[in-house]
This record gives sequence, structure tokens and C-alpha cells, in this order.
Amino acid sequence: MEYLPLHRCKVHKWQAFIHRAHAFIHTAALLSIFYYRLSSPFLPAALPWLLVSVSEIFLSFLWLSSAAFTWRPVTRTVFPERLPPGNELPGIDVFVCTADPKREPALGVMNTVLSVMALDYPPEKLSVYLSDDAGASATRRSLRETWWFARTWVRFCREFRVRSTCPEAFLSDPLAGTDAGAEFLEETERIKSEYEKFKEQLRVIGESKEMDMNAQNHSSSVEIIGEGSFDAANGSKDDMPLVVYVSREKRPLHSHHFKAGALNVLLRVSGMLSNSPYILVLDCDMYSNDPSSARQAMCFHLDPAISSSLAFVQFPQKFHNLSSNDIYTSALASIFEVKWRGMDGLRGPIMSGTCFYIKRRALYNGANIIKKGMDISDLKDCFGHSNEFTSSLTRSSHRNSVRGNTEWTNTLLKETHFVASCGYEKDAQWGKDIGFMYNSVVEDYSTGFMLHCRGWISVFCNPNRAAFLGSTTTNLNDTLIQGTRWNSGLLDCFLSRFCPLIYGLPRLPLLECLCYTHLASQPLYCLPAWCLATVPQICLLIGLPIYPKASSPWFIIYSFAFISPLAKYLWDVLITGGTIQTWWNEWRMWMIKSITAYFYGSLDAILKLCGIRKANFIPTCKVVDDEQMRRYRDGIFDFQASSSLFLVPLVALVILNMVSLTWGIAKLIVVGGWNEFSGQIFLSFFILLVNYPLVEGMTFRKDKGGISLHMTLLSALYALVFVIFSVAFCYVY
Repeated sequence: MEYLPLHRCKVHKWQAFIHRAHAFIHTAALLSIFYYRLSSPFLPAALPWLLVSVSEIFLSFLWLSSAAFTWRPVTRTVFPERLPPGNELPGIDVFVCTADPKREPALGVMNTVLSVMALDYPPEKLSVYLSDDAGASATRRSLRETWWFARTWVRFCREFRVRSTCPEAFLSDPLAGTDAGAEFLEETERIKSEYEKFKEQLRVIGESKEMDMNAQNHSSSVEIIGEGSFDAANGSKDDMPLVVYVSREKRPLHSHHFKAGALNVLLRVSGMLSNSPYILVLDCDMYSNDPSSARQAMCFHLDPAISSSLAFVQFPQKFHNLSSNDIYTSALASIFEVKWRGMDGLRGPIMSGTCFYIKRRALYNGANIIKKGMDISDLKDCFGHSNEFTSSLTRSSHRNSVRGNTEWTNTLLKETHFVASCGYEKDAQWGKDIGFMYNSVVEDYSTGFMLHCRGWISVFCNPNRAAFLGSTTTNLNDTLIQGTRWNSGLLDCFLSRFCPLIYGLPRLPLLECLCYTHLASQPLYCLPAWCLATVPQICLLIGLPIYPKASSPWFIIYSFAFISPLAKYLWDVLITGGTIQTWWNEWRMWMIKSITAYFYGSLDAILKLCGIRKANFIPTCKVVDDEQMRRYRDGIFDFQASSSLFLVPLVALVILNMVSLTWGIAKLIVVGGWNEFSGQIFLSFFILLVNYPLVEGMTFRKDKGGISLHMTLLSALYALVFVIFSVAFCYVY
């Protein structure tokens, strides 16, 4: 019988040609600039010249590494109708992680759980694990209520083939994509009524005293929720996936390794209860928007052409609460639509923290050792001292063991408490060679990097209908806090022994290594960003030219090097479905993040490296502020809740560029000098143009979301002090 592939990969050759041609041309321009800097004599003030030259080197390195992302862009198509029948499909364990019931409301978390319970997949092959890192009894009670509502909801989704299996999303538009017959409408009304009761139950639980908990000091807890009908043989629509509540032990004196530690506990607990060969990892706010995502992922995992070397299938993160303008670029379009699509043509995209189906065996780096016949005692040196867990390493899926045998289930649950204890990983290889990696708070980057270094590949699946939808940041402060955390973790990796340029180069193809290098070194954009937003402006104020004259041929080279990446990225945005407004917003937020999130992330990473500061992780708040959301949807920047740590440097730099631009233009009018200072004047103008919302926020806006007079005056004072010291420093050196 002819073999029919389960997926198809298409290489976009003409796009690759344009990307490569641009890379060679832009590289030639950069080499010309280096020649100019080396062949030109230093100016009277050598320090500004040197700082700008070093900034150009940093930007060139970061640009060169970023060019690898677009070297071989591909897209993939899946054929789920060619999969084997349901009884032959492998099991899937779903991991949902939550850490703080106050910042991550229970209703959103439970909607995510409900959405994956209704996946279009055999229920007897599906197990859902909720990790509650806060150990909140309110979350456990909410999950119990969720299981009872799910008996109605899951049956409804299967009977009417509902595509949006998140109740909140479905009930906001119940007729979307569904044949609205009389029976469907009647059942929908019943679901609405049941859902309102369910929401009320969660509200009551949330307002109870059980919300008070000690998130950093509590015992482990594992509970199998509900007792559904698991008889798949009769095809009953009341069949329910296995649902398990897991809260690992946390103590103040034991490192808990943030999300990676929670995921590794889920790996062990699920290994004992269901041991499915594939795992779906989701953040608590990232609900299933397409119940067929599991079957789409299996089109890759079960394809004989790539199955043996495939570690994970990454779906893009997409969001339901984006505005049409997306002023904070929270859609992450440049990551998924450009970078991940390009990496898919190499060894595969980087693991992105959520929305991926991963092979359990890939996380058990000891799997190759197991094949060599290690006995249980040897396995314990790697995997810890649980007899039940280590024996599960050589068994296939065994979910039946937790059904109908109360005594055995109770014994097994006691053992799960042991593997969820904070001391279980002592002297084992968890977080080092096994499971999710512990060397950074960005466990997704570290884990994906190690998997690729070990020879595994990954693929990027980006279907027309978003497989998962989540909640993203909708105000500037949360966006920058999130960016600071991410960039701190990325620079941790770059400064560690797992630096992609050192550890990865012998183990990865060059282009894949450059992609990892670019992401890990991305926080270093703060250095040229700060330098180019201040040094040319200071030099303009004191009359020092640092760029070629406008009449010089070298000025054309500089102009091309400036316009080239802007035009190239505009093309990238347009061919992936974006707009000119998207491109402009991306550049603005890149500047803002470079000055703030990249800078503070780099500082945090360096302090941790020096032992001055400990790693921390604060979940992004999922509670919606109506006033902030209104401004976001109207495309208006909200500076009200922004920390002074973020606003002061941004406003100070805007004021500095306003002063330098005004001074430069006035000087041109009075004494001339356009030929010498045109580059510096244009740079100040461009910075102000891109950051116009900041200018507007401190001058024209009078609403609560604007920049206060106090913040503006404080920033002006900092800018003045900076200018005085900088001018004095320039004259000395």
C-alpha cells in the first residue's frame, strides 16, 4: 500500500533568495562602515567616537546573528484525516501551570482546563494535570467544581462538535462556526445556565478565606479529581479524561526552580499515574481554541519520516485580547511569524514556554541509558529514589492502574507525594540532564537548546485557525516587567557555560547556533541603544561631528545601513500578514524595550552572576483594569501605572533629543553646519518621531494615562545632570 505522508513541508525559495541577497548586500555595507571607522582619524574627543564605533560593532553582530532566522523559511501543512483510528493513537498528558490565584483568577485557569478536557481526542487517552504552585486550597476546590461542570460541557462539545471548547469564549459568540439547529440552541441555553452557576461557585470560593495561603511554604498534595465513567468500549459521551490536581512541596530553604521545577514534578507524577508518551504544556491563561490541535501535532510525531528525531511540535502563542492597533506589540508577531518560521527550516524553532506537544522520552535524557539495560539502582542515580517512578520508565502508558482499584490508587498517591517533595531531586539529575532545565528562569529556551544540542529536532505548526489563545499584556508597565524577566533569563544563558557560541557551536549547525545566540544576546541591544540615543546628541550640543559629512560618499553608506534593516523588516512584516502600522509599532517598542527592559534585564543578570541578587519570577497579572483596557483598545499609551524605573529614563532621553534637535536646527539657521551635523540632527528627529507617544504624553495629554508633571520634571533634572557630566567628560577625554 502506498505511504501517504502525514504532513508536507514547503520551502519558500524566492523569499529565501531575497533574504540571502539582502544579507550579503547589508554585510558589505557594514564592512564598509568598519573600514571607514578604522581608516578615519579620531576626532578631538576620542571617547564619543569610540563609543559610537563600539555600538556599531554590537549592532552589526546582533544583526548578523538575526539574519540566520530568515535563511530558509518554510511552512507546513498537516493531514489529520490520515492518522490511524482513535484506539491506535498514543496517550497525551496535558500540563497546565498556575502560580498565584490572586494574579491568575480561577475562572480563567478553569476555562483553560475545560478547553483541553474537550480536545478532539479519545478521552481514555487524555489526562489533564493542573499544577498549583501556590498550594491554594481554593484552587483545588475550584478544580473539583470544574470537573462536575465538565461532565456537561465535554459531552456538549463532542455532541455538537464545538470548535471553541473554552466556555467563556464559546458563550461570547455561541453561533460562530456551528450549525445552529433547534436542539443546539436549546442545549446552549442549558449550558449558559449551568455555566453561570459554575461561575458563581468559583466566585464564592475565591472570596473565601481559603485564598489566604503561603505560596512559598506548604506540603505536597496530589488528588485525582472526580470519578467519571472511563469505559471507552461503550463509546459513551460521558467519558471523561483523567484530571489530577498537583501541588508540589515548597519550603523557604529549598530552591524550587520556578516553572521548570513545577513541570518536572508534573513529569514524575504523571509518569506514575498515566505515563503518556506525549505531553502538551500550557500556561493557565492559554486555552484551546481548536480541539484538533492534538491530532495536528500527532501528524508530526507519528510521521515515520521525522518521528524518531522529533522532540516537540511548537504552536504559536496567539491572544484573544489584542486591540486592532496593538500598540505594545503584544502579539509577538516578529517572533512567531518571522523568526520561528525561519528556524523551522533549520533544526526547528526554540521552545516557547507554552503551546507545545513534546515527547516524554526527549525529556528523559536517560532513555538511551535505559535501553542499555541499567538496573533500577542505576536509574535511581539519575531519576531519584522512587521505586514506582523508576519502574514506570520502562513501561508504556498505564492509566488503567488508577481506575477501580481504590487501595492501589491510594498507595500510588502516597508515592506521588514523595516525588513531589522538595528534597526528592537531591543527588539526581533533574534540571541538569533530565526534564526541564534549571540554569535560567527561561526554562523553555534552556530546555529547547539542550534538546537541539542532543540531536533532536522540532517543528513549527501554524494553522489558519489559532490552536491556542491566551491573555497578553495590555499596558506598558506589565509589558516591560515581562520583558525584563525574559531578557534577564536570556542573558543568564548567554553568560553561562551553556552560551550558544561556546557550548552550542560544536553541537549545532551554524545557522541554528546563530539563532540561539541572537536570542540569548538580545538584551545587549541596550548598549548601542543607550549610546546612540545620547552620544550623538551630546556631541551635537557641543559641536562635535561623529558621522561623515552629507557631501561625502561615506554618508550614502551610512544612510543605506540605516534604511536597509528598516526596509527589510517592513517586507518581513508585510509578507507575513502585518501592516505598516504593525512595523512602526514594532520599531517603537524595540526602542522602548532596549532602553528599559533590555537594560534592566541585563543588569539583573549581571547582579545574579556576581551573587548580589537572587533569581525571582513574578507572574504577569491576568486581572483586567477596565480603564487601562479602554485606552489600549483606543490605541492610546497608558503611562499611569508605569513604574518610574521605566518612565524616567525614557522621558529623560526624549527630553535630551528634543533639546539637541532644537539646538541643532537653531545652530544651522544661525551659523550653518548642515554638511557636518545632518546625520546627528536626523537621528534625534527619528528618535522623537518614533517615540511621539512619549512626547504627547508629557506635553499635550491631560488625561490620567498621561505622564505627570512631576515625572517630567524629575526626568528633565536627570537629563540635565547627564548632559553636564557628559559634556565635562567629553572635554576631558
